[in-house]
Amino acid sequence: MLCVKQEQQALGRKATYEINPLILNRWSARAMSGEALSHEELMPLFEAARWAPSAFNGQPWRFVYAKRDTPHWSRLFGLLMDLNKSWAKDAAALAVVVSKKTSDYNGQPNATHQFDTGAAWQNLALEATSRGLVAHAMGGFDHDGARHELDLPDDYEPLAMVAIGRPAPKEKLDPALREREYPSDRKPLAEIVMEGKFRA
Repeated sequence: MLCVKQEQQALGRKATYEINPLILNRWSARAMSGEALSHEELMPLFEAARWAPSAFNGQPWRFVYAKRDTPHWSRLFGLLMDLNKSWAKDAAALAVVVSKKTSDYNGQPNATHQFDTGAAWQNLALEATSRGLVAHAMGGFDHDGARHELDLPDDYEPLAMVAIGRPAPKEKLDPALREREYPSDRKPLAEIVMEGKFRA
């Protein structure tokens, strides 16, 4: 395995403090090959999501997925906004990330359901990265359409969609997207970490 500094240089990213290279190297690529993923290749990503932490171990996350070239694909693909369709057409699978808004513990509204489901998504994304796969989350989809198409009960909320696949060269993308196909930087710690008191 490459050391942290070598991997940072390879992606053009530089962490302020040394961290696990898996975290540093996870990014939301769009270029995918269109090759299929087997059930055995896809399920470990959801297995990783399953082990995320959550309030009272409520595990509010649900994942509704479809593999390309299956009867369910068109239903999920049709929910995407046109810009996302232009590249996600080459994904091996799509998933709708759904979160239960009420607590199994007491039936009351769960204030942390989105926070907890986000942790599950992050686990999925890191597992994909560790296996050399792409997992790109999207907010650009028809949320109301997802509720209808998936027949979601009222206490479940569609939060995001994820395109999963094998990576491909960025030249496969349309020129406008090709220019955006690189690992982005992050805000400095000084902007997001505050000791003792919040500041805007």
